[in-house]
Amino acid sequence: MKRPFANPYLLLTLTALFWSGNMVIGRGLREAVPPISLAFWRWTIALALVLPFALPKLREQWPTLVRHWRPMLVLGVLGVGSYNTFAYIALQYTTATNATLLNSFIPIATIALAFVLLGKRLNRMEAFGVLVSLAGVITIVGRGDLGTLLALSLNTGDLWMLGAVLVWGLYTVGLQWRPQGLDPMVMLFAFTVVGLAALTPFYAWELGSGRSIDLHTGSFIGILYTGIFPGFLGYVFYNAGVAAVGPARGSLFIHLMPVFGTILAAVFLGERPQWYHFAGIGLVFAGIFLTMRKRAA
Repeated sequence: MKRPFANPYLLLTLTALFWSGNMVIGRGLREAVPPISLAFWRWTIALALVLPFALPKLREQWPTLVRHWRPMLVLGVLGVGSYNTFAYIALQYTTATNATLLNSFIPIATIALAFVLLGKRLNRMEAFGVLVSLAGVITIVGRGDLGTLLALSLNTGDLWMLGAVLVWGLYTVGLQWRPQGLDPMVMLFAFTVVGLAALTPFYAWELGSGRSIDLHTGSFIGILYTGIFPGFLGYVFYNAGVAAVGPARGSLFIHLMPVFGTILAAVFLGERPQWYHFAGIGLVFAGIFLTMRKRAA
């Protein structure tokens, strides 16, 4: 892995950065862009971006897609059609703090599902690293105060976010059953087509219910961002990273989202980081370091 963008850990880190921005956009546009509309146009933009890369190889790899249509269908519905839609719906009702905390349980859900479905388990050092990283996440979202954590309560949005966590855990583990040898761009193209097909009737229902996009410069740029970075690049990077390091290690990088969220809030919203931000960031990186260490011979 001599090229920087061939490093799976760099790809997973960038994915967490892109997706942190996605959470900020989803919350910030909740009044201007309905959740299903945001998901639909996000993936329409991503499809337009992936199409030039996928088309040259699509005819050659079409038989592979046909032979493995079942996992492609399931993964497309889970990863494209469901996860972000659930998250955008959640951000209509819950706070960013609650959503970030619940989203950070994805690595735990993924590890549990990988154990149940694949029989994979972490060694003691890797498991300890996951717990240390999770402690960092909790430190950030709980503001270093146990009372803040105990005061958190589940609402409709939190339940939607829990659904998104389960869906993404299933998607991450399900990547183990993707067709071997399938070009990543062809795979993302297939996932996106399936996801958009699943979203279309719900998008039509949302329009029929009277909800439409309040299109202005801010909402246009926001939608464009979700399609280019978390939609197109984020999924390309995440799929490649998980393929290289496995679902348990790959999903751990989602713990970086509260870290990047803190940085983005400081840069774009003028929020000054507090001591618990730095403590939490330190724990997150320590946990990732421990989990990435190879087991001694």
